[in-house]
Amino acid sequence: MSKETVLTATPTHVSDSHAAELAHGPSWLKWLKIAGLVYLLLVSVSLIGGGFKLAAGEHAKELFAFASNPVAGLVVGTVATALIQSSSTVTSIIVGLVAGGLPVGIAIPMIMGANIGTTITNTIVSLGHVRRGDEFRRAFSAATIHDFFNIMCVLIFLPLEIMFGFLEKAGGWLSTHLIGAESMSMKGMNFIKPVVKPPVKLIESTMNGLPDMLTGGVMILLGVLTIFVVITFIGKLLKSLMVGKAKDILHSAVGRGPISGITSGTVVTVLVQSSSTTTSLVVPLAGSGVFSLRQVYPFTLGANIGTCITALLAATAIVGPSAVFALQIALVHLLYNVLGVLVIYSIPFLRELPIKGAEKIADVAVRNKLVALGYIAGMFFVIPFVMIGISNLIAA
Repeated sequence: MSKETVLTATPTHVSDSHAAELAHGPSWLKWLKIAGLVYLLLVSVSLIGGGFKLAAGEHAKELFAFASNPVAGLVVGTVATALIQSSSTVTSIIVGLVAGGLPVGIAIPMIMGANIGTTITNTIVSLGHVRRGDEFRRAFSAATIHDFFNIMCVLIFLPLEIMFGFLEKAGGWLSTHLIGAESMSMKGMNFIKPVVKPPVKLIESTMNGLPDMLTGGVMILLGVLTIFVVITFIGKLLKSLMVGKAKDILHSAVGRGPISGITSGTVVTVLVQSSSTTTSLVVPLAGSGVFSLRQVYPFTLGANIGTCITALLAATAIVGPSAVFALQIALVHLLYNVLGVLVIYSIPFLRELPIKGAEKIADVAVRNKLVALGYIAGMFFVIPFVMIGISNLIAA
């Protein structure tokens, strides 16, 4: 497979050459590096949570008043993920913010938006086929089917969440049972606290004498930057260890039916820690005719489920009173993606809508290549900002 087959969700400020250097060495050394990076991920999430508490104090809700509108929260999640090109990074940051006091009800639309924003990567990958008509049609439809599915999920579940709060309630019920409603402490994972706390306290102590807001802001910034770097390097290492296996799973499972496709999409995403990478793997294969759109469809749905592992992992870094809320938003992410697959894919009428939408936009894009660029700009940037403008006008 050509190098362009896999497009990694790499922040521009991280050097590809440095990431490549990190990926060299024997397998045991790579796994050791991954273990160290996972530790850094846990530390960085704790930094965000601790920094947010310091910076916001008792005014966390006021700081996020701009996102109190669910549409605004959705746009924040969509645009942030489209720019960063990693839903894993964005959801890990959201977990840290929830641990620091961001209300779960505000974070849920952000999580939904992250699902939409992450699909920009495979859509960009499909542009590599733009000069070959039929091939581009197949590749572009294989990429955009993920967009249409995620948009349908938002259209179905966001209004229900606004009216009934069912995801927040279900996530809260599960998190309190997993953690323990009385103590709200990570009973089974208290070993995380003594491991993660020292570096966080060390960083905080180096800024003694500075205002709490400034100290908190520096901790948040450091945590966010660390997450960027960690997820980039973990992706590089896991791909060097697992992409061969991932391709084997891909070829053997995608064409064997929807259950197998969803399962393989989940497994591959867990292995490479990037839904963007997973879905980008199948776009060139769909373009070349190896897989049909209907075969690719369930595989991309599995990628939605598999990407939840990062937020769940990040939630284990949180201990104390806020632990239940961090785990709650991570579980909401999982519930949302699982329910989306169950509801939309199990109902024939709903299942067909993303297929029809993807085929239609692909036909138009083949006739006018500028439509493809306009689609990317409109879907991930223009429409979200128009939506937030309209919602603010209505709120006013």
